[in-house]
This record gives sequence, C-alpha cells and structure tokens, in this order.
Amino acid sequence: MKFTLLLFILLFVGIQTTQAQKLGVNDTIKVYGYVTAEGDTIPSGYLASVSVFTKVNPKWKKYWVEWTRLRNAVYVTYPYAVAASRTINDINVRLVHVTDEGQRKAIIHSKEKELRQQFADKITNLSIYQGKVLMKLIRRQTGDNCYEIIKEYKGGFNAGFWQSVAYIFGSSLKQSYDPINDDKLMESIVKDVEKMYGYKS
Repeated sequence: MKFTLLLFILLFVGIQTTQAQKLGVNDTIKVYGYVTAEGDTIPSGYLASVSVFTKVNPKWKKYWVEWTRLRNAVYVTYPYAVAASRTINDINVRLVHVTDEGQRKAIIHSKEKELRQQFADKITNLSIYQGKVLMKLIRRQTGDNCYEIIKEYKGGFNAGFWQSVAYIFGSSLKQSYDPINDDKLMESIVKDVEKMYGYKS
C-alpha cells in the first residue's frame, strides 16, 4: 500500500513537471543579438523614436534668425568675392613689369569692364547687409579691404568718394575680417560653402 502511494505521488509530480516545462507562445521573448568587439554576444533592441517639441526662448530665436540671415548672405556673395580675388590676382600679375601709366590704366580698365559685364546687375541688387558681408569676404580673400583696393587701382579720390557713399548707407569700405573672434561664425559658414561647392581659399 505504501509502495503504491509513493508510486502515485512520483507519477503525479512527474506529470506536473512535464507540463510546467512546456512553453506557450508568450513564454519566449525574441530579441536581436549584438556581437561585441570582444566576441561576446549580448541581447539588443530598438526603441521607437520620440519627438519632443518645446518653445524656443527669445535668446536662441534671435541667434537662429541672425545665423540664417548671415548664412544666406554668405551663400549669395561668396562667389563674387572669389571672382574679385581672382581678378585682382590677375591684374597684379599683368602689372608686374608694366611701368607705363597708360598701359596700367588700360589693363585695369579692361578687367573692370569684365567684372561689370559679369556681376554688375547682380551686385546692384544686393541689400546693404549683403554688401557688408561681401566686403568682409573680399577682405578675407585678398587680404586688403575695399578702400585699399580702390585706392590702389583707381586712386585716392575715388576711394574717398565711395567711402563717403558707403558711410551714408551706414557701412564702410574699410571692413575688417577676424576669423578667430568677431567673424568666427561667418568663417564657419564659408568653410561649409567651400566644401559644398568645391571652392578653394
């Protein structure tokens, strides 16, 4: 009798154990595997992306407005600054061994005429702000401000006249360029433009 009872208990426990080991559809969670650089395998998973929106405070709103305005101005004017730099370099090369004043004026006039034909209509449509940016970029590309360039090729009177015109519109031909401090933001935008369009400084 004791033997029969013991056998019954063992069979009952065995059946319960077997049933407990059977896995249902919800008993296993499948995960992605990730192999580390050391060769270890760990589970990994992907979380759904979440978008978080908030209001931009006035300080950052002002920053991004100014940044966008500057970026647009650089994109518009940088090609003109590059063209001006190339033209000035070309003039300097041609004038190296020219001592005759008439020949020098003829060379300068011919290059000035080329620039007018290429860019006159476009440059006259620039805003005052874009004009300031252009003069800074010309300083960056040539090493000289616009006042010095005009004085060199057109004389001091012309330089003074156009400086007065610029002053009336709240600007100056004597624009500086400081890529480390004051014009750091402009310099970073210029670098992006150079990479995008393949310009070389």
